[in-house]
Amino acid sequence: MSNKVHVGIEMGTPAVGDGGGGGVDSWKNNLGKMKRHGHALAEKVRRFPGSLWDTIWKLGRDDPRRVIHALKVGLSLTIVSLLYLMEPLFKGIGENAIWAVMTVVVVLEFTVGATLCKGLNRGLGTVLAGSLAFLIEYIAHESGQVFRAVFIGAAVFFVGAAATYMRFLPYIKKNYDYGVVIFLLTFNLITVSSYRVENVLKIAHERFYTIAIGCGICLFMSLLIFPTWSGEDLHNSTVAKLEGLAKSIEACVNEYFNDAEVEPELKKSSSEEDPIYKGYKAVLDSKSTDETLALYASWEPRHSRHCYRFPWQQYVKLGAVLRQFGYAVVALHGCLLTEIQTPRSVRGLFKDPCIRLANEVSKDLMELANSIKNRRHCSPEILSDHLHEALQDLNTAIKSQPRLFLGSNSNQASNLLALAAAHASQHQKDHGVSLSSVKTDSSALLEWKTKRASERENERKVLRPQLSKIAITSLEFSEALPFAAFASLLVEIVARLDNVIEEVEELGTIACFKEFNPGDDKIIVTCEKSKVDVTQNHLPSHPAD
Repeated sequence: MSNKVHVGIEMGTPAVGDGGGGGVDSWKNNLGKMKRHGHALAEKVRRFPGSLWDTIWKLGRDDPRRVIHALKVGLSLTIVSLLYLMEPLFKGIGENAIWAVMTVVVVLEFTVGATLCKGLNRGLGTVLAGSLAFLIEYIAHESGQVFRAVFIGAAVFFVGAAATYMRFLPYIKKNYDYGVVIFLLTFNLITVSSYRVENVLKIAHERFYTIAIGCGICLFMSLLIFPTWSGEDLHNSTVAKLEGLAKSIEACVNEYFNDAEVEPELKKSSSEEDPIYKGYKAVLDSKSTDETLALYASWEPRHSRHCYRFPWQQYVKLGAVLRQFGYAVVALHGCLLTEIQTPRSVRGLFKDPCIRLANEVSKDLMELANSIKNRRHCSPEILSDHLHEALQDLNTAIKSQPRLFLGSNSNQASNLLALAAAHASQHQKDHGVSLSSVKTDSSALLEWKTKRASERENERKVLRPQLSKIAITSLEFSEALPFAAFASLLVEIVARLDNVIEEVEELGTIACFKEFNPGDDKIIVTCEKSKVDVTQNHLPSHPAD
């Protein structure tokens, strides 16, 4: 009995000691983790002001117009606040001056076109809503109190339903959606308020005046104080997209034939910083931006010297063609990240013609970008003989190596099947099951069938990747297949280049770009209706609407 007690005490004591020691160690580990998290948090807090300042500085350095726009908004809000701060103005307008402040906050946008679009929509919606509300009030004013309430409720229902349904029309949705919203808001405010407020006409006049004051301040700031034009942004973004595609193609081909090996994992991890990716990313993400800029540019006044009307929708069409062109560049870039790569020694056989072809395509894209940038037609010889010579050289180089693409072993298929059959038979010998050792009762038979089905499924899972490896390693021409895809995409890019050139030439014709006359001091601006001669020193600084 005593031995058992002593044994229990001796056995239990270390257990308690271990549990206590484990608890202390766990508490120390948690305390260490908390200290590390605290130090990391303190380091983040210490670095936050510097990081915030770097972000703000970079934002303004990338586009100084953002700083100018922020100052314009601040100045506009200060001016419109005088309606409240100055006693004479406040007595003349009253508490409705807050609508002027709201108008400045909502209407003043980054570009002139966006400000004009929202400002005119707001003004038009307010005028139409006020006029309709006064008409309904005039009709319902002579009726009784009950009929007046029913009539106002019915008017609110029908007008609200009709205006909301009109917002689904594509043309209204694209151009006047904000105006319809303001129309609904103003109409309901005036119509419903008129039932309880006697002098609703005065309130409507004051709100209209304050909204007009706010819109006037916004238009003054947008049009006359360092204006930012949506059309100019669309024009410059089109030039940047062409230049980005040119740089992407050239960098992609140069990297493909680079002698230094780069791991695919490293390429995929740094895709965001890849200059090839940056070049075509702006093109692929440009659809909504192009359509918005073209819409706002259509609202802008003609502000160039000759007041030509620029076809902004043609820029949208050109952007769509550039996206189709960019998809081929994306596929070309994907050839650099594939799991199966052509050896460097094989690539070297086609290095010179591919690089020449990429350089010629890049040069043509840069020429198109310069033609749009300078608002002139592109060179008639943009598709030069050098591009065709590079294509012929690539074709000749591929034909000179038929074994790489066609193979030389006529018995490859039978050898592949023999290897697969031998591997399958060996696998069955290693994992086969003898029927004589299986029980004869029904439960044992069911168990054997289930086990056999599982083994066959495992055999398929093991055999399938091994057969794929056998197929890849046994074919002699498999090494050249990745390069064949790369060369095919490079030729596809050349074919799609013709579509881009056609759209740029059509843009130049409709937009009345100047003719391409190298070495001539005169610039001939041709259009379907007129021809004007101007000197090169007097080019318009902004595109016209």
